[in-house]
Amino acid sequence: MEELTNTEKKTYNFIKKVGEIQTNNISDKHMIGAISKLKNLGLVEVFKKQTSEYRKRKKKFVRIK
Repeated sequence: MEELTNTEKKTYNFIKKVGEIQTNNISDKHMIGAISKLKNLGLVEVFKKQTSEYRKRKKKFVRIK
């Protein structure tokens, strides 16, 4: 596995700590950019889930694989 940058490590540890988080709740723009690389490396999983039982709209979440 490639060596991760500090931002990628910070992002990975943050997601690991909270468990599952909605992607638009991540405030740091650098962390948002690091999610795509972590996803390509297979370390995190981005998925959609329904947040309200009354609406059909699904929102994106990220979690550790």
